Amino acid sequence: MEIIPSIDLKSGRCVRLYQGDYNRETVYSDDPVAVAMGWQREGGVRLHLVDLDGAADGRQGNLEVIRAIVSGLDIPVQVGGGVRDLAAAQRLLEMGADRLVMGTVAVQDPELVRRLCDREGAERVVVAVDARDGIVAVKGWTEATSVQALELVQTMEELGVRRFLYTDISRDGTLTQPNFEAIGEMVKATGGAVLASGGVSTEEHLVRLAAIGVEGAILGSALYKGALSLGKAILAVTPAGKTGR
Repeated sequence: MEIIPSIDLKSGRCVRLYQGDYNRETVYSDDPVAVAMGWQREGGVRLHLVDLDGAADGRQGNLEVIRAIVSGLDIPVQVGGGVRDLAAAQRLLEMGADRLVMGTVAVQDPELVRRLCDREGAERVVVAVDARDGIVAVKGWTEATSVQALELVQTMEELGVRRFLYTDISRDGTLTQPNFEAIGEMVKATGGAVLASGGVSTEEHLVRLAAIGVEGAILGSALYKGALSLGKAILAVTPAGKTGR
């Protein structure tokens, strides 16, 4: 299982939100590029990068920072937030993004997701399933829909999607624990890969997620608040004798 550190960008800074609330923001660094380089040095094999401004209003507001991070790292970067049309997707891919993470557009314009899967290949597409009480939220988690999380997964699979990122919004940033039940249901429901996010705070959580069968775990607040170190998190799910990148 991959351990994937996360950087959330808002107004050019590295921040974390509590349960996705834009009014409950903690700034961790004014230099997101340095933070990204740090995660790479500590053994990160992939970076998860989110443009929170873009997620909320659909306009990519941190493109220069994203460009600097992607170009400065040797590890692949998956980028989400504000990918609402083909032009936005193409901008990120031209910058060198390895994967595109899309949530709002999966609900509002599923045809675009299908086109990107056909055009770029399913390996470059991740659909973010951001849910509160099993119901999908969009636009930076600021708007609820009537779509069930597993319903969205089924629809996206029919369009060619093979990788999903599930986040229980109520757990995000809380350092409680992941929603293991919902994550397990998602793993069973799809033939694709599942990344898990929200509430991870201990090595035991990571071991349990690996046993459930997720492909990767996204770590944010646990790293920034010191509940976990990236190195120990990686070792927790690394089979004996298989260390290093």
